[in-house]
Amino acid sequence: MSLHLTTDDWVVIAGVSTVIYMVAMRWCMPTPKAKRQISFVPLGGSVLLVPNAAVEGYSASFTLYLYSCLLLAFVIMLVPVGKRVAADTLEQEQKPWDKVPLNTFSLYWFAFSSTGCIVAMLYIWPAIN
Repeated sequence: MSLHLTTDDWVVIAGVSTVIYMVAMRWCMPTPKAKRQISFVPLGGSVLLVPNAAVEGYSASFTLYLYSCLLLAFVIMLVPVGKRVAADTLEQEQKPWDKVPLNTFSLYWFAFSSTGCIVAMLYIWPAIN
């Protein structure tokens, strides 16, 4: 069974994904500086992704699919370990001369969840295209 979504559907999905990303990521960030930095990711993603997709000849639907998946992947990767990452971010901003050691669980979670997101992206696109 294949579900075909139009470009208009993908525009709505991309908008909802952006809102979810902004709320979740700003919640995870401990300082105004970190909140501000994380807020520019959707803009940067759209500025980099859209021209690249046009050059590569990707459809608008596929481009919006990638944009939505990437934003939601960031949420999936960061929210479960958000408190630890927030604490590390805060410590690094307070002591920029000291290197904050990597949290082992967070590192493994990023690797596991990013792999899962990539597999899901590859599996889902043919089913909805």
